[in-house]
Amino acid sequence: MIKRCIDAFVLLSFVLCLPLSAAVPERTNTRDAYETYVRTSRDFQPVKQDKAWALNAWPSWTYMPWYWRWTIGFNNAGGAFSKKHGYNGAFVDRGSSGRLDWIDRHGLRFYTDHTAGKGDLHLWDGGRMKPHANQVHGSGVRVRPVNAAMKSKLEGLIRKSIGEVKSSQNRAAYALDDEPSWGHFVHPCMWRITDDKAAYTAWLREIYGAERPPERKTWITYEAIRPKLPRWSIREFDASPLMDQWTFNDSHWCNFLGDLVEFANRQDPDIPCGFVGGQSPNAFGGYDYAKLMRKIQFIEAYNLGSSQAVIRSFNPRNALPTVTTHFHKRTDDTIWQTWYYLAHGNRGFIGWVEKWFDGETPKPWHAEVAPHYLEAGRKIGPLMSGAEWIHNGVAIYYNHASIQLGWILDAEAHGRTWVNRNGDHRLGGAHLVRKAWENMLRDEGLQYNFLSYVDVIQKGIPQEYKVLILPACLCLSDVEAKRIQDFCRAGGTVIADYLPGLWDQHGRGRPGGGVLDAMFGVDHDPGMKAADVFQERLWCEVDQDSNFYWKRYDEMLIKNNSCVRDESGYHKAVRAMGTDHVRRDGKGIAVLMNLSPQWYSAYRLESHAKALTHRRVFMKHARNGGLHPWVRISDQEGRAHGYEITYWTKAARTVLFVCFNPEVEGSMTGGGNSAGLKTDTIPVTLTFDRTVRNVKNERTGEPLADGKTFKLNWTMNEAIVVSFD
Repeated sequence: MIKRCIDAFVLLSFVLCLPLSAAVPERTNTRDAYETYVRTSRDFQPVKQDKAWALNAWPSWTYMPWYWRWTIGFNNAGGAFSKKHGYNGAFVDRGSSGRLDWIDRHGLRFYTDHTAGKGDLHLWDGGRMKPHANQVHGSGVRVRPVNAAMKSKLEGLIRKSIGEVKSSQNRAAYALDDEPSWGHFVHPCMWRITDDKAAYTAWLREIYGAERPPERKTWITYEAIRPKLPRWSIREFDASPLMDQWTFNDSHWCNFLGDLVEFANRQDPDIPCGFVGGQSPNAFGGYDYAKLMRKIQFIEAYNLGSSQAVIRSFNPRNALPTVTTHFHKRTDDTIWQTWYYLAHGNRGFIGWVEKWFDGETPKPWHAEVAPHYLEAGRKIGPLMSGAEWIHNGVAIYYNHASIQLGWILDAEAHGRTWVNRNGDHRLGGAHLVRKAWENMLRDEGLQYNFLSYVDVIQKGIPQEYKVLILPACLCLSDVEAKRIQDFCRAGGTVIADYLPGLWDQHGRGRPGGGVLDAMFGVDHDPGMKAADVFQERLWCEVDQDSNFYWKRYDEMLIKNNSCVRDESGYHKAVRAMGTDHVRRDGKGIAVLMNLSPQWYSAYRLESHAKALTHRRVFMKHARNGGLHPWVRISDQEGRAHGYEITYWTKAARTVLFVCFNPEVEGSMTGGGNSAGLKTDTIPVTLTFDRTVRNVKNERTGEPLADGKTFKLNWTMNEAIVVSFD
């Protein structure tokens, strides 16, 4: 068990809440109501996200130091240091903070932090949360309710903050707050976000339909669900009282942020507004990115739980400025971060200024990384300004209800100490399954987009995709299932790993089996219980309590694990079901693996050969669906193993990056640093499946001859950047 004390309040909550939630609400047909909800609700209506407008405010790559320990000073020496070393941006906190004259004198483009103050959107720092732990885990109301009074207060702060900087020509973005959350980061939080008692009832009528919304007389916690998990069959499973609460909190929160963003726009119509310190996709805190990305115009997010790729995918035409945090640990890692995040569409860094100086003297590493910052800011950043992502015709489905249910299943292993769970980006099955799929695709030379449940419900699956991957998509609504079936029958390939759509969007088990069973040609028994899947003791693949502090993927996947390891090298989901089910449906192909892909993240770290062999188990179906890399590194010996190629389009030109894709480490307070980084300089041969013309090495400026193969040298913690017609 997690080695911490249980709060008496949580035990009391268990006693009080469990009997009240014992009755399972009567099921209703919600298909039409749910589709109408997603199509029409303000929950999904975007704020202004115009591309030309956003680019005008933040046109290119910008490094903005966060001046916590900026001991060099805000003087001519500090300005000269910034410009010389590629720190071409700045930040101010809650207004001008006395630095605006210095920023304008040196022409540093800046963002304003804590535009809406601090202490409402982000409640506590560090130990200041501990006195409120009972409230966070309990079934009451948020310590500071999100309501009209809070909105009025924050609007006043926003008006004041913007008024203090609006005169500057160097403003680039407003951040409402740092690490905002309707709870405490993405820590397990059970309270109701608002003290408006009517809001939840009205929202239930909207999402279920006005005729028969379920009655929700009490607000519950996870303790009302957890003891039932071993007993429930799929048919009996009903997590909807809890998942509906979380979904309501997400909607109320994202709408509140959207209202503040639009208020900021009225104060300064030229500058985007959002927040910094973004977390991983999660059941808690408002991090349903399908909703969140529609309500903001700027975001700095930590690279946790695929957040960077999800944000890129949901950033319309790469219009909005998206950046990440830079923590300097090593010179080689800082150089890698510069190129890796630029290759993935980031518009710069917000840098944590700690141990940068000895008094007023810069540390030597600044001079070592400066050429890369300067190149990013002056050459490659402008090249990428306005560029749009190119994918290979494959989409990974983003279904937030499955992230919620995944947490419910994962946390059972902790027992009553679930209140101490953190680090879902490195523990959660939904997160690690999604990551394994991403690694397989990248290692296969294929680029992808995440495709959200909102876009699929509203518009269907675009014809530009050939293959749709369903990663641990446990929860699917009827309308989502219909869109997926339509895609398949029209000629697409759908690949699911395990248990697709056995629950609906509210977390209720489907009494007739999986909603896509007919498409896949399988029969999931709705009488299945936890004993029938994965390791028998739990509904999920990994005992995340025993492996709370895991360090290696293979150890995590073996320790205290009784899963059936298929001859393919992957864990089976339904123990009594076969694997690799392939069925033609209309003009398309439906594939149910009945395997979890998590082992791939271990295999790819072991060797090039292991990765190649085990990747084929899943990727053969992607290739059969028509996916083929159009550019690869010819690498018989595997020296370039772990490379990734990204590509962008701009003004009839393609911009291509070769970068390294290592493990990435971070925490809820920041990160995105590499682990297992390679720094060798090796010769590589880029091989295209067609002749490319007017090729240019963008880093050296050298024109290259038209052709299909190009021999280049690659320093693996940097990037090759070439462009062509």
